[in-house]
Amino acid sequence: VQLQASGGGTVQAGGSLRLSCAASGTIVRVDNMGWYRQAPGKQRELVAVISSGGYTNYADSVKGRFTISRDNAKNTMYLQMNSLAPEDTAVYSCYADTLSFGPLGTVVSDQNWGQGTQVTVSS
Repeated sequence: VQLQASGGGTVQAGGSLRLSCAASGTIVRVDNMGWYRQAPGKQRELVAVISSGGYTNYADSVKGRFTISRDNAKNTMYLQMNSLAPEDTAVYSCYADTLSFGPLGTVVSDQNWGQGTQVTVSS
């Protein structure tokens, strides 16, 4: 399974960005998905998660500003980021817990990661 993240960029404070994360491969099922971010010199932070049924949860730092969603038919997750602030500047990475077809008809459970996408918010 491969995850492709996109949508990062540079925006002024108060602006918006939408990140996408698409899963592809011999997927049986995609369960929990989420976004982490890591700023230079800081610990990695779990930003938002979404279950296959649409249950969501957010870090306190982004509640009310970020919205996570997913399209199960497309195995794609989104992160709508509004009212961005300089402290949101980080590399954002997506993950997905998946079941996929393995060798000889097996089913493999794994956590897959996309490449990071840079989000830069200027003041």
